Amino acid sequence: MAATKESLTRTNGLETRPDTENLPTLFNRLGDDVMQLFNSQLALFKVEIKEEASAYARSVTMIAIGAVIATVGFALLNVAIAFAVSTLFAQANFSQPASYALGFVVTGGFYVLVGAIVVMLMKNRLAKQDLVPQRTVQELRKDKQWLKNEL
Repeated sequence: MAATKESLTRTNGLETRPDTENLPTLFNRLGDDVMQLFNSQLALFKVEIKEEASAYARSVTMIAIGAVIATVGFALLNVAIAFAVSTLFAQANFSQPASYALGFVVTGGFYVLVGAIVVMLMKNRLAKQDLVPQRTVQELRKDKQWLKNEL
């Protein structure tokens, strides 16, 4: 039988294509594999971003709910404390409206200070959360090294 360009040749019992057809086929396969690799990396990146965004959204939602509840309690407690502090100023021979005003100013100043501390603590906690998808970065580094070794 005559060998044609399309025919297979036998080498040690294995069927192979001539070298002229192997190189383009290998490059084609390499291109397909690289595209598949990038697609899988992109899918991993999307999953990690969704996980991070979901965790972040849950935390922000819970902070907002807690803030609403705390605001109601804060308002009621603030009024009670302001009236209690105003009784201290009533003994200093201030008029009743001035005593109330000073009581509310002192109480308001205290809560502004406490609120600023809480905001700073939460800001620092959120800043510590890593937004870089570590698994994707690690896989991309491995793939980069693999590509260097293959080429």
